[in-house]
Amino acid sequence: MKTKLHQWKFHSVVGPIYLVVSEKGLRGAFWKKQDIPYANDLSEHPLLKKTIEELSEYLEGKRKTFSIELDLQGSAFQKSVWSALLKIPYGETCTYSDIARKIKNVKAVRAVGAANGKNPISIIIPCHRVIGSNGKLTGYAGGLKVKEKLLTLEKELL
Repeated sequence: MKTKLHQWKFHSVVGPIYLVVSEKGLRGAFWKKQDIPYANDLSEHPLLKKTIEELSEYLEGKRKTFSIELDLQGSAFQKSVWSALLKIPYGETCTYSDIARKIKNVKAVRAVGAANGKNPISIIIPCHRVIGSNGKLTGYAGGLKVKEKLLTLEKELL
């Protein structure tokens, strides 16, 4: 049986975010519309409403952590990287090397970068807090301007 998914386009101050939820939790917060078979557009789903509320509070500077249940879909390695991303404190940044050390796989810096790039839940799993070893901003699915805006928002509210 197919998992029932719900999706909604959230119009945020940093651009549209395409939210996808299952009955287990938030499955995606994407910067581009996803082709999701069997998905219903259903803005009244309680998890969609809660996600929109928490994202709005974050973007208004009123929220530093999220309480949304997640339904992560990925490999064990990707999930370990995403779990490490969730531990990066609000307003702080780290490098791909730092994440590789945190997951106890120091040689996996490139793989960490790839897993970071596959993060299905932008902002909530804060991949925007990962920067290059030279201190510069690196790729972000929402674009470097959005990444810079999110990091600036967090640093200003510390």
